[in-house]
Amino acid sequence: MKAEARQPEPLADQWELIGEAVNEPGWDVWGSTPIRDDEGRTHLFCARWPGRIPFDKAWRRNSEIAHYVADRPEGVFKFVGVMGKGAGKGWNAVGYHNPNIRRVGGKYALVFISNDGGPRHGPNQRIGMMTADHLDGPWKLVPDETKPLLSPPDDTKIWCHGSRCGVNNPSLLPHPNGKFYLYFKAQSNRRKGVSMGVAIADKLEGPYVIQEDPITANDRAIEDCYAFIWRDHVCLMTTDNHGILERGGGLIWVSKDGIHFEERPLSGYHHLGRFYLKNNRPKNIKHHYTAQTKFERPQLLLDKDGEPAYLYCPSGSALDGSDGTNAYVLRRRKEAE
Repeated sequence: MKAEARQPEPLADQWELIGEAVNEPGWDVWGSTPIRDDEGRTHLFCARWPGRIPFDKAWRRNSEIAHYVADRPEGVFKFVGVMGKGAGKGWNAVGYHNPNIRRVGGKYALVFISNDGGPRHGPNQRIGMMTADHLDGPWKLVPDETKPLLSPPDDTKIWCHGSRCGVNNPSLLPHPNGKFYLYFKAQSNRRKGVSMGVAIADKLEGPYVIQEDPITANDRAIEDCYAFIWRDHVCLMTTDNHGILERGGGLIWVSKDGIHFEERPLSGYHHLGRFYLKNNRPKNIKHHYTAQTKFERPQLLLDKDGEPAYLYCPSGSALDGSDGTNAYVLRRRKEAE
């Protein structure tokens, strides 16, 4: 009899906190997305902005995307350079933020959000894509420099028509069926709060078509999804800031086709302060964004067998009292795999 295939499982109890991945004095660091190169080094692409600017204003207008590299997934990562920043005009005038990187065939694709710098931040958020043949660039915008990869839909039948947060926080997934699935967060016009949606394209460069319905059955807002293939399922790891399972933790949404997700998610990671620090917060901790000591914007590095191996998250609290926020890395315990 053929052995039953392993199913996705809760991961929250399986992570151990290693420490800081990126700590860059004078900068707030956010949204670290990992990828390995052919030599085995690990690269992180992170959003960052000068720490002297108030946090909530800065990520919207002053964020840029920086490149870091380390010999090992645990880091510590060294700054390489800035690979994306606002063009000063157009849809991507300011606020390059929340990157997500993938290797697609012989090239690299990085999706991100940006906005036009106008006074109504939220509805003006759009998703862009840059591609390169090498992780060190050069990077170019696709489909071209004049328009984003994804905008809110004009069709009133689509669930996120009129979204008050535009389309944002993307994660790109090359689907086993040969298409490209772009997952994103938007405001629903059908129920309170924000949900996850997906846009599908036949080619990497698009066009991406937003599907009519949201894909997650959340009754409270979620965000920051990371899409990955795990044990023959499409999974999304998101935040759980409002307590679907654990306030301040993370969730894993599971699907067989990448469109229809199970209503009840799995636990993805725990609250930083309560669980991984065991309520022993350092005395010199500095809160830059909320007083909660929790993780945000989770992204994974998978091992050669496709198992989640490392989890990268920023936190609004600098555990070592740094003058800016940092990116942290957690490692999955070997006995748990």
